[in-house]
Amino acid sequence: MAAGEYRATIGMEIHAELRTATKMFCRSKNDPDETRANVNVCPVCMAHPGTLPVINQEAVKHVLRVGLALGSKLADYSEFDRKNYFYPDLPKGYQISQYEFPLVTGGTLNGVAITRVHLEEDTASSIHDEKTGATLIDYNRAGVPLMELVTEPVIHSAAEAGAFARELQLLLRYLGVSHANMEKGEMRVEANISVSKTDAFGTKVEVKNLNSFRAMERAVEYEIKRQISVLESGGRVEQQTLGWDENKQATFPQRIKEGSADYRYFPDPDLPSLKISEIPAFTSEALASSLPELPWQRRQRYVSLGIKTDDADAYVRTPHLGDFFEQIVEGYASGDQKIVLASNYIANDLVKIIRDSEILDSVSKDKMPISAANFRKIIDMAGSGKISSRSAKDLIAICAKADVDAEKVAEEKGMLKGSVSEEQINEVVRSVLAENANVIEEYRSGKVSVLEYLVGQCMKKLRGAGDPPMLREAIKSIIGS
Repeated sequence: MAAGEYRATIGMEIHAELRTATKMFCRSKNDPDETRANVNVCPVCMAHPGTLPVINQEAVKHVLRVGLALGSKLADYSEFDRKNYFYPDLPKGYQISQYEFPLVTGGTLNGVAITRVHLEEDTASSIHDEKTGATLIDYNRAGVPLMELVTEPVIHSAAEAGAFARELQLLLRYLGVSHANMEKGEMRVEANISVSKTDAFGTKVEVKNLNSFRAMERAVEYEIKRQISVLESGGRVEQQTLGWDENKQATFPQRIKEGSADYRYFPDPDLPSLKISEIPAFTSEALASSLPELPWQRRQRYVSLGIKTDDADAYVRTPHLGDFFEQIVEGYASGDQKIVLASNYIANDLVKIIRDSEILDSVSKDKMPISAANFRKIIDMAGSGKISSRSAKDLIAICAKADVDAEKVAEEKGMLKGSVSEEQINEVVRSVLAENANVIEEYRSGKVSVLEYLVGQCMKKLRGAGDPPMLREAIKSIIGS
């Protein structure tokens, strides 16, 4: 950090609703897709007198698996605490959470150090009616298992914060512990931000209610600039909780920031403490055997095949696309250029077809518009020089609309190299030259690079079936005649 420069310091707090059949401390259904209000509730999650909570074992296992994937220390002893505050979305008047003894401590993700990961229950949903000004409460979400991950304050830019949050979402999905859909509130991001000219931290503010990665990045960027402006004008940054106004693209005050003492934490007397090592399902061996290939492991494996880093990242973030890529290249020897060729056609041509074609709107996550076997035929033909790159692109588009046999289509449409006669080549060359008299003049005046443009135009008319060297010679011969 250069003298006189401000440096931002950011810590993240991320909540993710966990995928379990039932809620955290009762048998009410955990269904994020339920649209009817207040149907997945019971006396326990509604805090009726005399009810007792019971710990959801699957939720505990989910958090421990996350910790193992992060390289964290898993607790041998853990307990639940009561976090006391009064708000309509909290039926009991306190939230069951973890304070002194979280399930997971330490670890790293995307180069960011993790402080802790703990388990708690979610609150109800507040629905604000703009017409009447009333606030309605839907308790379906109250008591849903909620994982909270807290990072060390080691992030220094909005881009770093966004990259971390996206990688965490990916991890949660790979582990199957959470859908982590931000638009549904299944993953919620908060950022603690401060700026300082020294190594000492500045006064931090917390920005809440960030419902997308891009909103989070914009909020962090805005808040960094705002705090610097306050300090530069001689003011003092106030420690508080802020919201983010997407319409105004600005933060706004919500309340003064609370400290842990304000919540009066104490161990929940209704829940037993956990001795993790005494639970067979929670041994390191049992947890490790349940882990899939993790996102960064899969990304590195793809890169080791020689494909572009961006392509590898796309396959990791879209697993069904990665699975398709693996089906195509299975059996190719390490270093085979067909692997790179396949990746280029998938990441560019096939992805564009899927995104753009109205015909393919119904393509689902487990079904591609072209079979792996057919796509591989195209790669084999292109890789062995039987068809040109132009023909390969055309074949992919044709087979995506109707999954017909690629080899038969190439043969029927004259796409195979060598299937075009010398007479046809000369006819196409004359046609292209007649359409590009100005380009011929450029070539004759010494601009030989335009020859490749003419070759390209011929290949286009021949649907990629022409042989470029033969076309070059034919063009030179005719121009010179």
